[in-house]
Amino acid sequence: MNVKEATARRKAPLHTPTNLGSQAQRDIAAALNTLLADMFALYLKTKNFHWHMSGPHFRDYHLLLDEQADQLYGITDTIAERVRKIGGTTLRSIKHVSALQRIDDNDADYVTPLDMLAELRDDNGRVAGFMRQAHNLCDEHGDVATASLLEVWIDEAERRVWFLFEACRRSKEG
Repeated sequence: MNVKEATARRKAPLHTPTNLGSQAQRDIAAALNTLLADMFALYLKTKNFHWHMSGPHFRDYHLLLDEQADQLYGITDTIAERVRKIGGTTLRSIKHVSALQRIDDNDADYVTPLDMLAELRDDNGRVAGFMRQAHNLCDEHGDVATASLLEVWIDEAERRVWFLFEACRRSKEG
């Protein structure tokens, strides 16, 4: 292959055949890429809190956040591959993630354990809402495959919210 052919290949669009219309491809890919950025932001925040957990419930909270981070990270590849399957391109850098994410970072030197759990509870709730919005978009465009994936992820997000909510409850005893 000569230089001209190599250059042409690098400039060739990443076209994946799909029966979704071009508007559906653009809309759904954009929604999924933004969701992917949110998932990376929430994953990193969850790991941040996992690494900086302290206090009498350290082990329980540390393990809970590790489990939740693993679940979040596990979703990221499926989101990115779905974007590619429908003909889009996906995130390429941390800068791209930062530009799209709707989940706020937390760079504080110290966050109390209950504040960590409450913040993650709220963030997971927001992510579930973002997923519902993406699901509605998929319904509008007839993308049942992406909608089906989102339904599973919404259920997982709601489970994370539930666990974090219960972990944040303060005992009424004593």
